[in-house]
Amino acid sequence: MSTVNQSLYEYLQNHTKEVTETWFKTLEEDDVDSVYSVKDADSIYKLMQQNSDYIKNLSRLFIAPASEVRQHILSWIGEIGSDRAHLQTPLNQMFREFVRTRDIYLSYIEKFVKESSVEVTKEQHEEWNYQVVKTLDFTIQHFIKKIDTNTTVQLEAQKEMINELSSPVILLQNSSALLPLVGDIDTARAKSILENTLAQCAEKGVDHLYLDLSGVVIIDTMVANEIFQLISALSIIGVRTTLSGIRPEIAQTAVQLGLSFDQIRIKSTLAQALAEN
Repeated sequence: MSTVNQSLYEYLQNHTKEVTETWFKTLEEDDVDSVYSVKDADSIYKLMQQNSDYIKNLSRLFIAPASEVRQHILSWIGEIGSDRAHLQTPLNQMFREFVRTRDIYLSYIEKFVKESSVEVTKEQHEEWNYQVVKTLDFTIQHFIKKIDTNTTVQLEAQKEMINELSSPVILLQNSSALLPLVGDIDTARAKSILENTLAQCAEKGVDHLYLDLSGVVIIDTMVANEIFQLISALSIIGVRTTLSGIRPEIAQTAVQLGLSFDQIRIKSTLAQALAEN
């Protein structure tokens, strides 16, 4: 490590707070859902600390191997990429702030070159700038990847929650329950309904389930098959099923599949089905 690199590192470390303050003071954000629109003191402190931590990691470029610096940056990304406020912020806004941070940081390297008592060659200055830009590119690439991964996980969790909420097993009386299905049902949702319903019936001690399809407009052959598999699975665990609200097109689909209604109680409406309870 050269003396001039050590001097640059110390200069940037000493000016880290100033770099972050410059970044924050010039921050403009109208999107209220953005992490950059924070107003309360705690959120402002957290945001500035995150920026400051990155600046410190970046400055290690001049005294440590690039591989070591990247490991520190990946750890930083792991924390920031899991931050809820960042997950809710559009990627273009975060990309914009990485670029702004880069430009401010490079301006401080420029200041060092002008103010330093140690002579810095043009080639050395260009090499510093190149390393900074290269490291920022690495950061943005892995940051976006982390955000994308965590967003996908979050969306899948939300989707699973919605599926659970959209297929609630409602306890009635005498160990009976109601499962009213509403809206479009695709194959993925049908499988989720099968799994959730079996689990809820077992958990709640249900022995008779009223399955109402009057709120379902369209069911394709795959979904119809899943519903009949649900009924068969419920029978295996000792739960009787009464179907209601079967539309003609649903009945036609079931017949085309060769599905048997022999062992299934069927009522035209939910009211008729519940009247037997």
